[in-house]
Amino acid sequence: MSGAFTPVIPGSADASLPSPTTLKQVPLSGGPANPSAAALGTQFGPVVKRVEVVRGETTVYVEGAKLLDVVQWLHDDPGQRYDYLSDVTAVEYRDPERALQVVWHLRSLPRRRFLRLKVEIATGAPLEVPSVWSVYRGADWLERECYDMFGIRFAGHPDLRRILMWEQYREGFPLRKDFPLRGRFSRSEQLRQALSVNPEARYSMEELSVVQAFEDLPADMRQRLLRGERTGE
Repeated sequence: MSGAFTPVIPGSADASLPSPTTLKQVPLSGGPANPSAAALGTQFGPVVKRVEVVRGETTVYVEGAKLLDVVQWLHDDPGQRYDYLSDVTAVEYRDPERALQVVWHLRSLPRRRFLRLKVEIATGAPLEVPSVWSVYRGADWLERECYDMFGIRFAGHPDLRRILMWEQYREGFPLRKDFPLRGRFSRSEQLRQALSVNPEARYSMEELSVVQAFEDLPADMRQRLLRGERTGE
């Protein structure tokens, strides 16, 4: 380290701000919104679709095409400083007419604020939103998990592939509402597929313990490795 370490104390970014307190008797809906919601409306105008406050937590619905601009501004602006991405997930309702929602949980540690961003994807529209990996490196595995479980593609992600299910998994996306509880294949077929997977087939050339395992990798992964890409784990 080049200098002394200074811990970040939540709420200490601006001495003029009141001391942080724990809210009590928070209403189910309504209540004061996170000040960042109004700031977003001023900065981005119609990009902000609507704002909801539930149990004291503010959710801002934004236009999907401008999501990365919104996140970049929230991260960089001195008045916002959302320096921590805690989660990326999605919500799909059983009602086929309701839009699928992609969700980002942002926290400003210096200002002790929590903000939830949502992008709605209409039924039948491509399941794709911008990746925020360029702003938050922690989005790498979070976006991969969301892709793996929901099938949502994150444009601009450097290595978008499954992270919980194996790459040859062909039953779909387990957290989608149309996914059958017992899977699309029979138990015997699931067992056959699991047993046919070569445990030596890993994700980088350094991790291949036998040369023959390379031939068992999917064709697209073999091409990535031959080009010298470092896919990691």
